[in-house]
Amino acid sequence: MAKGHRSQIKRARNENNVEKRPHAKLSYARISVQKACFVLDAIRGKDVATAVGILTYNPRYASSVILKLLNSAVANAQNNLQMNPANLYVAQCYANKGPTMKRIQPRAQGRAYRIEKRTSHITIVLDER
Repeated sequence: MAKGHRSQIKRARNENNVEKRPHAKLSYARISVQKACFVLDAIRGKDVATAVGILTYNPRYASSVILKLLNSAVANAQNNLQMNPANLYVAQCYANKGPTMKRIQPRAQGRAYRIEKRTSHITIVLDER
């Protein structure tokens, strides 16, 4: 048996699994996973300067949200891990499904149709070349 309280054991175990790469996560973004993935696929594997250029001139709504998230990940790399932004690239970027808000749309003859307003959790992980 391990010594210590369960929370102490978990804390010691999780210290070894800490992500060393700079990352940023946006939870409950009001955009569907499918629409976010169109933009994320365009920047995956690109260096940060190229990714910022792609996101700046992409007309999709998701690109403005992901641009803020990318800038946050770059700031995390600079301030927390003292990395040079010129050497960074997008190592991983993905969107996971979040909770769906259910709304009602009135229809003819007293019927009601359901509208699903989907959310997503978007994550960007950077790495140095």
